[in-house]
Amino acid sequence: MSNLVTVSEAAELLGVSTRTIRRWESEGRIKAVRTEGNHRRFEVSELLGKNKDASLTVAYARVSSNDQKEDLKRQEIVLESFCSKNGWSYELISDLGSGINYRKKGLIRLIKLICSYQVERLVLTHKDRLLRLGGDLIFTLCEIFGTEVVIINRSEDSTFEEELTKDVLEIITVFSARLYGSRSDKNKQIVQELKEVAKDLK
Repeated sequence: MSNLVTVSEAAELLGVSTRTIRRWESEGRIKAVRTEGNHRRFEVSELLGKNKDASLTVAYARVSSNDQKEDLKRQEIVLESFCSKNGWSYELISDLGSGINYRKKGLIRLIKLICSYQVERLVLTHKDRLLRLGGDLIFTLCEIFGTEVVIINRSEDSTFEEELTKDVLEIITVFSARLYGSRSDKNKQIVQELKEVAKDLK
């Protein structure tokens, strides 16, 4: 993204409407520069600076598939209870999708909130609920943008071998589903065989 953004890009970055951006400019809360064609442009650094005092807590839950919806509900209950117990005003974001999928709607919203200085803390039930692969990248973003990361069940984190097995299983499951279709008999057979191999590895 260029350091100069349009009205619509500024609105998306801050999570507000374009009407709000124009109102803030007219009130002098943010400054716009004008292009040769007299179009408004806003500096990203100034826009982000406007949100540095935000104190939003985001509770994030995720499961990989539809048959894990009960687990998703349990995560949500744990997160809501934990945030309420600590007296935090929070927003709950839930995702249904693979842990190696970076394009999940909730994850994208979470990243936008973090990168616009709106999130004071991120709460997870387990570290791997964020992403199976690449979670450390999001944690680095949290560090850069001043977001505290709270993981409720750190003591239940898997061993390196267990994590690796889960990652390999999920990668092959995703690619076999794309190749054969998630409901095909061939895909189900591949997944079942992988699970049997994984059991022998543990």
